[in-house]
Order: sequence, then C-alpha cells, then structure tokens
Amino acid sequence: MKAHTVYVGLGSNLGDRVAYLREAVTRLRAVMNVQKASQLYVAAPLGYVRDDAFINAVVSGTTTLKPLDLLQMLQDIEVVMGRRPGVQFGPRPIDLDILFYDAVQISSRKLTIPHPLLHQRAFVLKPLVEIAPNLMHPVMYYTTAQLLQDAEEADQVQVFSPQASLAGAG
Repeated sequence: MKAHTVYVGLGSNLGDRVAYLREAVTRLRAVMNVQKASQLYVAAPLGYVRDDAFINAVVSGTTTLKPLDLLQMLQDIEVVMGRRPGVQFGPRPIDLDILFYDAVQISSRKLTIPHPLLHQRAFVLKPLVEIAPNLMHPVMYYTTAQLLQDAEEADQVQVFSPQASLAGAG
C-alpha cells in the first residue's frame, strides 16, 4: 500500500490540555507514522494565557489510509477522548483536523482537503510552518511560510511553554 504524507492539526481547550494533546499523538500513532511534531502554541497575548484558550500543535507523518478512512479514525479518537457534539468551535478536550493529505484536493460534504480555513488561522499556520515552512498549498500555490506572513493576528500566537511539548507522547 502506498504511504501518503499527511499533516494533522491538534487543539485542546478543556482540562489538562497538554495531556490531551499528548494522548492524541499517542493514539494517532495507531493510524499514522508520526514523523514530526511542532511545539505547542496558544493564541493569546504575550504573558497572558486564559485557562480556556486553545493549545494547538501540528504533526506530520505518513498513512496508508484513504482520506475518508483517516477522517473517520480521527473522529473516533476524538469521541474516545471525550469530545461530544456541541457548539461549533466550542470547548472540547481534543480537536483533530486533516490539514493536508499529499497534494490531494477534496471537496465533499464530509471532508475538504486542504483544510478550507487553514490560510486564515495563524494558530494552525505557526506550528505548521515550524515543521514544514516550504510546504506548498496545492490550491493557493503559496508556501505555508508565505501564508503565515499574510495571516491576521499571527503575533498573538505564541509558544505555550518551552517545557510543555509533545515529545512525551507515544
């Protein structure tokens, strides 16, 4: 089976957010070969971190799963980790999004790849640029680093804590 390169965004804003992110990476290892993981980032002004602020990261690796199968596995991980249906963009222990899957473009009711809001989200772009600055967006034809330059509020996204990382995952 062919291995596909994937980038997955992770976020948590409930409970022990760092522990949830680490657990998610451990669980992701069952569906993909995680090769790189960014530092953890928080979208808040310097020196101030709200308890309910999302902590975000991005991992990259390979998988033999097809896009919809990968999506289902990510959703299964979210449910097992306590995510419940609710308000869109609301509080959740874990959020997993497929950002890129090779250079594939998919637009369906269930799944859109590349992630449709990626270019507007500095909290996704900063960790993505850390691990793949020259990754080309297959629709916009800009690198992730170029997209970050144009993202609003990029200066609001900061490294969460040098000591808190995904390194302990898995």
